[in-house]
Amino acid sequence: MWDRISEGKELSDLWAQFSADAQASYGFYGKDVDWKSINELPRWRRPRQVAKQIFWALLTKMTPARRVFFFIALGLLVLSGMNAQGDRNLYELLAALCFLFLLAMELTDKVTMKRDLEIAREIQSWLVPSKSPGVIGANLAFHTRPQNSVAGDYYDAFYPMENAEQGGKLFLAIADVAGKSIPAALLMATFQASLHTIARQGVPLDELVLRLNRYACAHSLDGMRFTTAVLGEYDPATKRLSYVNAGHNAPVIRRHNATINSGLERLKVGGMPFGISPQAEYETAVVELAPQDTLILFTDGVVEAFNQSGEEFTDERWTAAIRNLPDTDAQRSLQLLMQRVDQFVGTTRQSDDITCLVLRCE
Repeated sequence: MWDRISEGKELSDLWAQFSADAQASYGFYGKDVDWKSINELPRWRRPRQVAKQIFWALLTKMTPARRVFFFIALGLLVLSGMNAQGDRNLYELLAALCFLFLLAMELTDKVTMKRDLEIAREIQSWLVPSKSPGVIGANLAFHTRPQNSVAGDYYDAFYPMENAEQGGKLFLAIADVAGKSIPAALLMATFQASLHTIARQGVPLDELVLRLNRYACAHSLDGMRFTTAVLGEYDPATKRLSYVNAGHNAPVIRRHNATINSGLERLKVGGMPFGISPQAEYETAVVELAPQDTLILFTDGVVEAFNQSGEEFTDERWTAAIRNLPDTDAQRSLQLLMQRVDQFVGTTRQSDDITCLVLRCE
């Protein structure tokens, strides 16, 4: 019975999972708590006020019918304490059945939604590459870890023109849609579709970003659902990367001779995020890569990853991890970088997607 319930996991693993779930639930319901007014109260009154507001935050997540049923169950518990032993057992049994019935209904919703999310996750996986498209004179690796079943992060590496693998330019992209879960995932899908459509028309990079921004503005809810991105064209023949940074975390180039104080270059040239203003202007730039240079693109979920104490990983730790990379290929470099992040956050459940793409010249 124990093995069936625990799925064979150790107590330490179960406790770590429970702690992560409890912390995530507290953070979820804590968003509805008016912490400002609570902090103005005397300390002895704060716990009661926090408990009260979290209780009402929990209730508001239920449908009206389930709230009524919940209060009926609470009423039965109160009545059980006001009656003789025989009636008390009856009221306690009825209350337990009511709570169990409520739990079953909530679980039904969760299982149904989880099934739908799994389908959405499978569809989303079709929109991003599952393996490197192959790059002459370089190797490529990528990793993504959704905060939920589906993600608002997007990464891509593809050849816009047919048969371009034999010498054409490789298009690189990494993006982050404002928001989380389903809404962000839907906008990510539209961003991917518009990017591929425009890129396959063979337009220059500066024209591509202008058209992409106009399309994003038409679907961004007046700028509330903007998208940060880094788009680039890598020419394997010349090892030149043309890029534009649309308000995204600046990618890092680690030169093969990097030292403690030098050897890292940030790609910051570009403009504002897509979807904010249709009149936005963007500047493109070109950088040249050399053999053994490594290009790292990432989303803000990496540097904003946090541990159990709420401390962020920070850009300083991330650049230090990049600087200390050994001379190895893209896949191994990616593994080492993600291990560094994992060691910092431990079992803490994250509030944002984590995505990273690594290109290394040979």
